[in-house]
Amino acid sequence: MGHFFQVQDDYLDCFGEPSVTGKIGTDIQDCKCSWLYVVALERANLEERKVLLENYGQNDESKVNQIKELYLEMGMIELYKQYESETFDSISAYIQEMSSGLPKKLFVEMLGKIYKRKE
Repeated sequence: MGHFFQVQDDYLDCFGEPSVTGKIGTDIQDCKCSWLYVVALERANLEERKVLLENYGQNDESKVNQIKELYLEMGMIELYKQYESETFDSISAYIQEMSSGLPKKLFVEMLGKIYKRKE
């Protein structure tokens, strides 16, 4: 569940609405090893990889925008939504399989609070 939360945080840093999240994302400028960046690098062709490597980690608005545009072109929003849905289903199934000694309701409530969160 912690990994799921971190991936959401990475996504919201890039694509979240600052008025909702309460922060302006800086993962790109700060050269963070975010889920978006790692997945983009894994999927990138040579030209896309060049754009990523030349622009990521630069504190320059035009370079940040190039990365965000590339993420859009590469379908990263759709990939994230697929990851989010599949991970939610996987965690939900795991919670149901847990032994009776653990409070399932607590985990279900926690998962409900982070699924499709906006902030």
